[in-house]
Parts: sequence; C-alpha cells; structure tokens
Amino acid sequence: MDKYKEMKTFVQIVDSGGISHASDKLNIAKSAVSRRLNDLESRLRIQLFNRSTRKFSLTDTGKSYYEQCLRLLNDLEEVESLVTNENTKLTGKLSITAPLSFGIGHLGNVVKAFIDKHPDIQIELNLDDKHINIIEEHYDIALRIGVLEDSQLIARKLFTLNLLPVASTDFIDKYGIPETAIDLEKLPMVGYLLSNDYLHFTDPDGQLGKIKPKIVHSCSNGDFIAGLISRDIGYSILPSFITYNYIKNKTLVPLLNGYSWGNENAYAVYPSNRHLSRRVRAFIDYLISSFDNIPYWDEYLDMP
Repeated sequence: MDKYKEMKTFVQIVDSGGISHASDKLNIAKSAVSRRLNDLESRLRIQLFNRSTRKFSLTDTGKSYYEQCLRLLNDLEEVESLVTNENTKLTGKLSITAPLSFGIGHLGNVVKAFIDKHPDIQIELNLDDKHINIIEEHYDIALRIGVLEDSQLIARKLFTLNLLPVASTDFIDKYGIPETAIDLEKLPMVGYLLSNDYLHFTDPDGQLGKIKPKIVHSCSNGDFIAGLISRDIGYSILPSFITYNYIKNKTLVPLLNGYSWGNENAYAVYPSNRHLSRRVRAFIDYLISSFDNIPYWDEYLDMP
C-alpha cells in the first residue's frame, strides 16, 4: 500500500478530468490508475467520485479530500525542496487566470521576467473576462479587478484602477466637448456588457453624482470598445491601462478632467484553504513589485 501514490493519482484524476487523461499524464496504464483509485476508496471506505455513463464528478467528500490531498502534497514538496541543495530554486506549475485585456497588454513582460528569474517554473495562464471559480477550477492565483465578494479567497492589492471617459477627436468635433457629467447623458456611449444602468462620479468640487448613459452599443472586452470608439462611434469610460496607448497616440482624448469615476483596485487572490507554496508566494510578490507605486500606464495622467 502506497498512500502517497494513491493520493497523487487521485489528485491527477481530478486535475486531468478523468482516468484516461490521468493515465496519459502519469504515463501508466489506465487499469493501474483505476486500481489505485479503487484501492484508495476501499481503504478509506468512502466514495470519492460520482460514477455514471454520462458523469464522473467528485462527491462532496471527494472535494474535501482533494483539497486536503493538495495541501499535503504541496507541503511535502515544500519540505523536500528545503532540505535539498536546490532549496532556493523554484520549480513546478503555476496556474493563473487573469482578465483578457489586462493579460494581453501588461502581463507578458511580467511573466517573461519571472520565468527568466525562475526557469524551472511552468506557467499556465488563462486569459478570460468571465468570473472563474478558482477553487473549483483548481487555479493557484487569479487577478481580479473591482469589489471582492468571495470570503474563501485571500486578496493582496496590486494597484488602484483609474477609469476615465474618452472619445475620438472627430467625435468631439461632431458633438462638442462635454463640460459636465450631465452632458454625457446626451451622447452615444459604447458600454460594457452587464454594466450598471447608472455611472457614479465625483466632480472637481468633491460632489457625488450619477448619470444614466445612453448606451447604443456594448461589448464584453475593453480593447474592442477602445478600438470601436476610436472610429468615432461613441464615447466610453474605460480603465486607464487600456486607454493610455490610445491617448499617447492621440487616437483618443480624455474628457472631463478633474472628475473621478470610481477608483477600483486590482488584486491577486488565492484560496484561503489551500497551502501557499513558495512559487505562488514568489509570483504574487513579483506582481506587487512590478506594479508598485504609480503603474506606468497612469504616468500620463499627471501630464499637463
């Protein structure tokens, strides 16, 4: 009986999505994977998976056992790394999910520099604007922007996100320069899908207010919206990490200087019930140091 092999095989079945894929990952016969799983369930006297012709999923007990196995295996890996000659060397896989536009625009250099520093790390990066349950999907880290509501996650702040209204010069020539937030209600807007009906703001005098924009088109991706409004279709309110290049190139111009449209934060989050390995901790620390102080895309906000 090898409890370590049983646990490792069980975790691989979960991570791979089935016995066949686990067999390929472990490079052993499918029958051997099935036997280890059966031996494990027999020894524990519990059912870890729901089995049917159409479904192969974890039971509630299986989910709990998976989390504990993951923690124990990570602890073992950590202990072994500390007593070897490579105790300063980071190895293994990092599974990360991040918003699409931010990932494409700003994570490439960070990931490249981290890999250069730790060449034995394997990065798996999923760029998706959908809200992903990183516990159920088994991600190590997620980058999140906005309000965090999941109490099962621990968050570390990366930077403050600035939002600002922008439009093309031809659009402004056609509709005129808005002087107050209320003026935006008269203009066609390209908005985010599933965005709120109202936009909240703070004016230059510190007064709070809200407007109901006239959304004529909407999209789930900020980069696409920026490209669309640069073709004079409407204005939009977008994160500065998307608009900064458009503004530098004078494709888009900011509107209503002195207004604030809500400063949200970006975070690196990870499950509270999962062991934080050295490689996860190191990557989060590297993210924080990479975006410390004023992010480079916000430097233009202070320009006259």
